Amino acid sequence: MKEQIRALRGTKDLLLKEARLWTTLEAKARAVFNAFGYEEIRVPIIEESSLFVRSLGEGTDIVDKQMFTFIDRGKRSITLRPEATASVVRAYLENNLINEMGFAKLFYMGPMFRAERPQAGRMRQFHQMGVEAIGSYSPYLDAEVIALIAAVLDSIGVAGYSIKINSLGCPSDKKKLAEALRKAVINNLDKLCDDCKVRYEKNALRILDCKNDTCKKILRDAFRGTGECLCPDCLSHFETVKKALDGLKINYIVDPYLVRGLDYYTKTTFEVTHKKLGAQDAIGAGGRYDNLIEELGGQAKGACGFAIGMERTVMALAEIPELSDGIKVFFATMGEEEYKIAFNMAMELRVQGISCELDYEGKSLKAQMRAADRLGAKYAAIIGGDELKNRSVTLRNMSTKEQKTVPERDFISEMERIFFNI
Repeated sequence: MKEQIRALRGTKDLLLKEARLWTTLEAKARAVFNAFGYEEIRVPIIEESSLFVRSLGEGTDIVDKQMFTFIDRGKRSITLRPEATASVVRAYLENNLINEMGFAKLFYMGPMFRAERPQAGRMRQFHQMGVEAIGSYSPYLDAEVIALIAAVLDSIGVAGYSIKINSLGCPSDKKKLAEALRKAVINNLDKLCDDCKVRYEKNALRILDCKNDTCKKILRDAFRGTGECLCPDCLSHFETVKKALDGLKINYIVDPYLVRGLDYYTKTTFEVTHKKLGAQDAIGAGGRYDNLIEELGGQAKGACGFAIGMERTVMALAEIPELSDGIKVFFATMGEEEYKIAFNMAMELRVQGISCELDYEGKSLKAQMRAADRLGAKYAAIIGGDELKNRSVTLRNMSTKEQKTVPERDFISEMERIFFNI
C-alpha cells in the first residue's frame, strides 16, 4: 500500500459540521457588513512580493520572518498574501475605483498565509474577514469601523471580548515616538531580547509590539506611552474618536502601548482580545492607514479598516450557533424500478431548491435510514414494493416519526407545500 499524503503542517481541513459552522458565521458577518454599507471584494491569493514589503515595512516580523515567498517561472518574487489590506488597496488603485466609487467601503473573506510555528489559533494557512473604508480622514469613520467589528462579533455570538484603542499619530509623530523609544531603552539595550536589539536599529516602533516580558517591563518603566508624542491635530482626532465611541455606548480601554505589527498604521489603532485564547489573545485588530494609498502609487486618501481571525473567533464563541439546515429529503428505496423513480424525483426537487439525497452505495433500507439520520434529513421518502405497486411514496417525518402516504403524482407539490408553504 502506498504511503498516504497528509496535509502540510500548519494547515487544516474544514470538515462537514465545521465547514457548515464557518458558513453560518460568514453569513451572519455578511449581513452586518451589508447593513453598514460595505460591498464585497475578492483579491488574489498571490501578489508581487514588493507589494507587501512596501506596505507592511521592512523590519516588521511579517516581512522579515513570516512571508511565504518564492521565485516564479518569470523570475518574479511572488508572495502568498500574509494579510489583505495591501491587496485591497492595490485593487482599488489598479481598477480605478478611486474614480468609479470615490469613497469606497469594501469587505473581504479568505485565506492568508504566514510561516509561523503552528499553535492553537495560529496556523500557517489561516482565514480572515475584514473591511477597508477608503477615502475619508473623518474620526467618525474610525468610530464606525470599531463599532462594526463589535457588531460583527456580537452577531456571531462572541461574548466577553475587550476592545483596546490607541493613537500612533501622524508620520511626524511616529518619528518622534521612535526617537522617544530609543531614548527610553538605551540604558537597558543589553537586556532586550535579540529581536528588539535589531528593532532598535531598524524599526524602533516594533519594540512596542514585543511579547517578551522583560522587554515589556523595561518599556513600561521608562516610557509613558504614545500619547506624549502626539501633535495637537492627532490628539484632537483621537479625542473625537473616543467621544463618538462613548456616544455609541461602545466599551473600550485606552492602551498607550498598543501598536500593530504593520508599518502602514497612523493615528487610531485598535485590537479586540479575549481571555479564552490565552497568550495569543487577539481576535481581530485594525486602525487607520492614511499614507498607504499614496505609498502604493495613488493620490493621498484617508483609510481605515480591520481584520478578524476566523480560527480565533471560533475558539472564542460563547456557544456554537444553530447551524444551517441539513438535507430536507432523503429517498430510501428497495429495488431498481423504485430507485429510478426516486432518482428522478430527487433531481426535480433539487431544481426547485429543495435539498435531497439518495443512496449511491446499494445499502439496505435500514442502512439508508441511518444515513438519513446522519445527514439531518427532515423527511425520509420511502419507495418500496408496495409503494411501487400503488404509485405512492411513504413520507416519514424524521423528528416525530409520523408517516403518511402521498400519491406519487402529488409528491412534488406536497414537498413544495411543506417547505415553501405553497
